[in-house]
Amino acid sequence: MTKKVKKLLRKKFPKFMQKKLVILYVGIILAFAGLVVRITYINAASGEEYTKIVLDQQQYDSRTIPYKRGDIVDRNGTKLATSERVYNVVLDVKAMLDDEDYVEPTKQVLKDCFGIEEETVDSLIENNPDSRYSVLLKGIDYETAQKFNAIDEDDENYPNVRGIWLEDDYQRTYPYSTLASDVIGFTVDGNVGNGGIEGYYNSTLNGTDGREYGYLDSGSSVERTVKEPVNGKTVVSTIDLQVQSVVEKYIQQFNDERKNNATPGEGSKNTAVMVMNPQNGEILAEASYPNYDLNNPRDLTKYYTQEQLDAMSDQEKLDALNTLWKNFCVTDTYEPGSTIKPFTVAAALETGALTGEETFYCGGSLHIGDYDIHCINRDGHGTLTVKGAIENSCNVALMQIGEMIGAVDFTKYQHIFGFGEMTGIDLPGEAETSGLLYTADNMDETSLATNAFGQNFNVTMTQMMAGFCSLINGGYYYEPHIVKQIQDENGNVIENVEPVLVKRTVSEETSTLVKDYMRGVVLEGSGQPADIAGYEVGGKTGTAEKLPRSEGKNLVSFIAYAPQENPEIAVYVVIDEPNEYDQAQSSLAVQMASDIMKEIFPYLGITQTAVDQTAAEAQ
Repeated sequence: MTKKVKKLLRKKFPKFMQKKLVILYVGIILAFAGLVVRITYINAASGEEYTKIVLDQQQYDSRTIPYKRGDIVDRNGTKLATSERVYNVVLDVKAMLDDEDYVEPTKQVLKDCFGIEEETVDSLIENNPDSRYSVLLKGIDYETAQKFNAIDEDDENYPNVRGIWLEDDYQRTYPYSTLASDVIGFTVDGNVGNGGIEGYYNSTLNGTDGREYGYLDSGSSVERTVKEPVNGKTVVSTIDLQVQSVVEKYIQQFNDERKNNATPGEGSKNTAVMVMNPQNGEILAEASYPNYDLNNPRDLTKYYTQEQLDAMSDQEKLDALNTLWKNFCVTDTYEPGSTIKPFTVAAALETGALTGEETFYCGGSLHIGDYDIHCINRDGHGTLTVKGAIENSCNVALMQIGEMIGAVDFTKYQHIFGFGEMTGIDLPGEAETSGLLYTADNMDETSLATNAFGQNFNVTMTQMMAGFCSLINGGYYYEPHIVKQIQDENGNVIENVEPVLVKRTVSEETSTLVKDYMRGVVLEGSGQPADIAGYEVGGKTGTAEKLPRSEGKNLVSFIAYAPQENPEIAVYVVIDEPNEYDQAQSSLAVQMASDIMKEIFPYLGITQTAVDQTAAEAQ
C-alpha cells in the first residue's frame, strides 16, 4: 500500500491539468489588474465627491461637545457668575460652493438671520474656498438659533441654502455686572480665569469637553458614539450678596459725592471695605473702588473720556486696565496709621512691658533720635492711661510703649500678628510684604517709635483684618478665605472648606483688655459716629500721612467689630486719598463704616445689647 502511494506522488500532472492552472492564474492576474484600473478611474473621475462625503461625515457627525464651566455663587446659592448656552455660526465654504445656485441664497440667510454681511462671506470665498469650518459669529442666543433651525428645515422655501450650521458653546455671564468684581474676576477666551475666584479656582471651575463620533456601520447607516462632557464644579463663596450690595452702595455713594470735589477726578484714589467673621476667617464682603463691569471688563469709558482714550498708547491702556482689575484689599500695601495702635498695646501686654495700669504724659511731641515727632494733638493730651492713649490716639504715649517693648519683641509680634507674612487667602495677587518691615537688627529708635503708631512700615488690608480678628476673638488667628464649599453641577457637596486655625496671637485676657480700650474709642474717642443704638461696637480710627509727607496726601481708615463680647462681625474701611481739601479726616471712614453696620447688623442678626433685646421682646 505504501509503495503504491509513493508511486502516485511521483507521477506528474497531466498536460490538460497544467493548462487549466495556467488559465486560472492568468484570469486572477487580469481580474486584479482590472480592479486597479477601476479604482484608479473612480479616484480620477469621482474622487472629489467621495472625499466630500467622508469630510462631511467627519464634519457633521464627529464634533466636540463643550463642557459648562461651573457657577460661582454666594453663600446662600445666588449665582454671581454662570455660563449660558449659546451657539456659534459656522460656514462650510466648500459645501456652499458645490453649486453656484447655493451661494446667493446662503449669503442671504446669513445676512437676514445673523446680520453677517456679504463682504465677510466673499472674503472667505476668495481667501479660503476649501474651508470646511469657518466660525463667522459667536454667542448667538437661543431665539436666533431657533429662527435659523426653522429655515434650515424648510426645504420648500430654502432649498439651496448649504453649508451653514450651528455649534453649541457657552458664554460666561455675570448677573450683577460690577458687584464683587474684584472678588469674582472674569474669564478670557478658552475659559481661562483672570483674577478673583475665576483665576484662583480656574481648574475647579473648568471641566472636560465631550466628543460625538460618527461612522458608517456595515449597513451604511450612520452610527454615533458619544463621550459626554464633564462639566465644571460650582464654587460656593463666603460672600453674602446682601452684605456685598450694601458695602458697594456706600462706597459708590461716597465717591459720587466727592467726584471733582477738591481736584478734578474720582472721589478717591482707592476706597475699599472688608467684612469678615472673626470666628472663622470667612469674608462676607470685599469691595474696592474703582470697580468694573465683569461683562465688559475692558471698558474704560467710565473713568476716561474718549479724548483721553484716543491719546493713550496700547501699553497705557493695558496699564489702566491692570490698575482697574487689581484687588486693593489683597494686592496693595500702605502704612496703616493709628489702626495699628491696639496691636502695639497688645504686644506690650503679652510681653509684660505693660500691665494696663500705667500712665503716660503727652506734651504734644517727643524727641526721638534726631527728630521731634508730633502727636495728633500738637498741644498735648496731658496725662493718659493706656485706655486713654488708645481713645485719644496719642502718638506720644504709643512711642513710649514701643520703647518699653523694644525692637526685638516689637518685630517679633509684628510677625505673630501676620504682618510681613502671606495670609494664605484663596485669591490671586497677594502682595509680598516681608521686605517692607524692619528687622530687630536694622530697626533704630526712630523707626521703632514711628512703627508703634503705624507709620514707616506697610501692610495689606487682608493682613490687617486677619490680625485684628485675632485681637478681638480671644487670640485665634484664622486664615482668611473667600470660598466655603465646592459642589458638583447637581448641587452635591464635594468638599467643605473648613476654617484653618493658624496660630494663637494673644491671650484671652489681653484680647479682653484691648477690646475694652477700643470700645472706649467708640464711646469717648474718634469713633463716636459708629456708636450704633442697640449694639456694642468697638474699633479704632487711623490716619496715615503718605510719602512724601510734605504733599498732604493721606489714607484714612476705621476698623471695627460687634458685639463687645464674642464678636460676630468685623468691618474695615480704607479710603486712600479722599478727594477733600483736607484729606486727614478719619471721620470719613468712620461714617462709612457706621452706615454699613447700621444696615447689615439687623440683616445678619448681630447680637444686640441686653436692654434692646428686652425692648424688642416686649414689642
